[in-house]
Amino acid sequence: MLLELKRIHVPPGQRVLLRDVTWQELETILEDLGEHRAARIAYDRGILEIMAPLPEHEYDKEIISDLVKALLEELDIEFRCLGSTTFKNQAMAQGIEPDQCFYIKNESKIRGKKRLDLAVDPPPDLALEIDITSRTHPNIYEALKVPELWRFDRGKLKINVLQDGHYGSLPPGSPIKMSPFSQILQKNTFARGILLLKICRTAIKYNRCPTKSKYKLAIKTSAYVDSGINTVSIT
Repeated sequence: MLLELKRIHVPPGQRVLLRDVTWQELETILEDLGEHRAARIAYDRGILEIMAPLPEHEYDKEIISDLVKALLEELDIEFRCLGSTTFKNQAMAQGIEPDQCFYIKNESKIRGKKRLDLAVDPPPDLALEIDITSRTHPNIYEALKVPELWRFDRGKLKINVLQDGHYGSLPPGSPIKMSPFSQILQKNTFARGILLLKICRTAIKYNRCPTKSKYKLAIKTSAYVDSGINTVSIT
């Protein structure tokens, strides 16, 4: 590269676009950026985007990630959380770093691996993107065949499932009913985050016994269906 990447400053919430970036240059840029960084990248056939998240972006990511972890732990489902791991495929000339990602159905296929290669390894079962900075690239996730893409935008969680190579929304009545959780997230306080996790764990525990709870939660995603869990609900 003619310009040293370390000289480029990307303020939080902003992005930089580089065009005509070859695959070899992408690999060099990733090496120069290193693994311990806040900035995230997206690469689509020569166009490289570098974005720095806002603090509220990270808060929402952590809360929703904790919610998913709590759900899977309570249901005794093995999973592996790989954060903003770089997923790329040279043959497709595409790559992405999600805000968060989970291996659920395919956890056993990557168990013990330190490095993943999408040429031989499966993609994550679930990728999470926080759309505060509008950086989600569904076309890249589609090309990499990520089964589920969760997008949190303006207090609403949208679940997209890969169907025939393209993302489509779940049928009415099947996505997560996020009304109480959305309100908690919008408060943007640590205490509310703790309450969210307590609600999630309580809902799942009450689902396993005849006792009713004042909390209502319905969860259904293809990753959980494949693990033998169709719905978690409390009435």
